[in-house]
Amino acid sequence: MRITVKVGILFAIGWILLKLSLFGMGISSETSLVPSILINMFFLISSVTVGLYLQKRNEADSGNALNDIKNGMSAGIPYAIIISIFLYVYYAKVDPSYIQSKITDKEVELNKLLSDPATLKKVKESNADYEVMTVSQIRKKEIENDKSVYSASSTAIFSLLAMTMYTTFNSIIITVIMRKIVFRRKS
Repeated sequence: MRITVKVGILFAIGWILLKLSLFGMGISSETSLVPSILINMFFLISSVTVGLYLQKRNEADSGNALNDIKNGMSAGIPYAIIISIFLYVYYAKVDPSYIQSKITDKEVELNKLLSDPATLKKVKESNADYEVMTVSQIRKKEIENDKSVYSASSTAIFSLLAMTMYTTFNSIIITVIMRKIVFRRKS
């Protein structure tokens, strides 16, 4: 197995252990969401950086920038896949109460919006389908939409997409930094 893939897997395991330890300490997903996301971003950048650094250090020649970007991504993509699978399992089995609380919050907000006649009129004008629907039909349709948006599978898919884009962007930036600063040729 390539060193870059190993680094991505190790950083993913580290973040998973951190997330599970926060859950084990009784810290809810709502209070730890922003720090978890920031730490996830840091671990992803670190896996790309460390993986690329170790790969470049072991190479005999300097190679080209495209290989460096590919090597950086080969550390970040396994990380993204593992974390996305973990997030699906986490929100489906370990802490489903977080998603349920989000859906409940949206239902309360929706009930407030639909109880106000002026807001209800705006909602009906914004969507042609809603013009002929009753309030309870609109509520039911919106709750179904919220349940599909706030589900473990959509969270995992969105996370995979976001982390893949983040990996690509960071692989390019970190390659430029590594080539210009860390592993520049001495003339």
